[in-house]
Amino acid sequence: MKLRRDVRLVGLLFTSVGAIIGSGWLFGAQSAANTAGPASILSWIIGGFMIMTIALVYAELGTMLPLSGGVTRFPHYAFGSFASYGFGWILWITCGSAAAIEVEAAIQYSSVHFTFLMHEVDGVAVLTFPTGFAVAVVLMALLTVVNLYGVKWFARANNLLVWWKIAVIVAVIVAFAFTAFHSANFTLPAAGGFAPFGIEGILSAIATSGVVFSYLGFRQGIELAGETDNPRRNVPIAVVGSVLLTGALYILLQIVFIGALSPESLAGGWGDIALASGSATGIFGPLAALATILGLNWLAVVLYVDAVVSPADSGLIYTVSTSRVMYAMGRNKNAPSGLARLDKRGTPYISLILTFFVGVVFFLPFPGWQSLVGFVTAATVLSLGSGALALAALRRSLPEHPRPFKLPGKDVIPFLAFFSSNLIIFWTGWETYWKLCVAVLLGYIVFFATQPFIKDGPAMELRASSWFLPWLGGLALISFMEESLGFAWGSVAIGVWSLIVYGWAVRTRLSDGKVSELLDSGFVGEEETLEPVPAATAQH
Repeated sequence: MKLRRDVRLVGLLFTSVGAIIGSGWLFGAQSAANTAGPASILSWIIGGFMIMTIALVYAELGTMLPLSGGVTRFPHYAFGSFASYGFGWILWITCGSAAAIEVEAAIQYSSVHFTFLMHEVDGVAVLTFPTGFAVAVVLMALLTVVNLYGVKWFARANNLLVWWKIAVIVAVIVAFAFTAFHSANFTLPAAGGFAPFGIEGILSAIATSGVVFSYLGFRQGIELAGETDNPRRNVPIAVVGSVLLTGALYILLQIVFIGALSPESLAGGWGDIALASGSATGIFGPLAALATILGLNWLAVVLYVDAVVSPADSGLIYTVSTSRVMYAMGRNKNAPSGLARLDKRGTPYISLILTFFVGVVFFLPFPGWQSLVGFVTAATVLSLGSGALALAALRRSLPEHPRPFKLPGKDVIPFLAFFSSNLIIFWTGWETYWKLCVAVLLGYIVFFATQPFIKDGPAMELRASSWFLPWLGGLALISFMEESLGFAWGSVAIGVWSLIVYGWAVRTRLSDGKVSELLDSGFVGEEETLEPVPAATAQH
């Protein structure tokens, strides 16, 4: 059996748009304004451009090799088992932590009315222990159970949820714009003017304030690249169109959020926006709090409802995605084959159960949305960075392989995508990145511990993967030295290191014969028996 090509242009575009709009926008406007002030508008523009370069890389890869769990399997064909396991592990952590952050988003907005779920610590909302933590665990368990037994029903209802999410964000933009708009806020001298924190604030907001996080759902459109009727036309339109459309919505939301703030709320500066009205508070639900302050009580109610619906939608899909990542690692045979085991419904139940425990673990060091968003962003971008290197390698190893969609400019866009990934990781800061490095090292401990139990596993291909750990180590060194180098020179160092690693990876890639051998091993064109991922899915 081959993949059916039933998805039309509008369907593919709608899928990507629905995937991008999730929980990030519920917090991103205030978080970005806290970090960059009115110049946060530029953060959304720059962040959108960077994500688009990464998305375009996957547009070519997704039409070239339409595979389930492709983000893990593309580097397997380009660099072998050692590197593909590393990216698969990172992506698994990403999906598990993304499910956790969506649960925290729902709880954080709900805690305005259920105050026993979260409390404020140093201006940040965190889960209470044990009550809030227990509720978070229950919600993670519920996502797992629904994935085990009810994902088909969810898939049928999901299109309505996407329309709901789009309608809510449009309603917020229109309501804020016509209720209150203080144009003086954009250049308010007392608050530091347009860019109170300079270029560093603008760039930091991209990585740490939910900007990139809010764009990352574009990948769902790529996942369906092998099932669209005209990928050469549809994929680039869906990828570029979805980022442009949602980027426009996010920019408009940031503009109206800044304009709707009263001058009194900025008395403490952009880093300390005062949003409070009765039980509503900006710490737990900034958009709903602002709606209440403006007298838009109906909109506040809608936002509180959406703050449960959208994150639940996103968390459910990320639970599905995690199981597909582990399925791909099992198919690659660089992880135990049991991870690819399916039940009678075609669900990878072992991977789903592991996903539940991973999500619960993330509640401990990251007990709130703001504390977890930087980690999720760094982990996601780190895993997606593999696409640029895999594309550069496979273009050279498989120059004649059919490509329904091909990027122009040779290595320009792939390198920009890889450079963008590394910059975003650097901008998240050392305090976030060192935790990700520890997670990767734990992953390789698991890797070497499980190798003796994997029958007929592929060769690790250490030469082809020789750049992988040095790449992570170089990023760690530059991040650690940020204070010494400074933000600007640190970004330059990231550019130089990106160029070195890019050339290194291309030079040491798998031989052409080895790549052809892997492609002939039965993966390409296989019948996927997994439970289908809903067409309109979510991150953020």
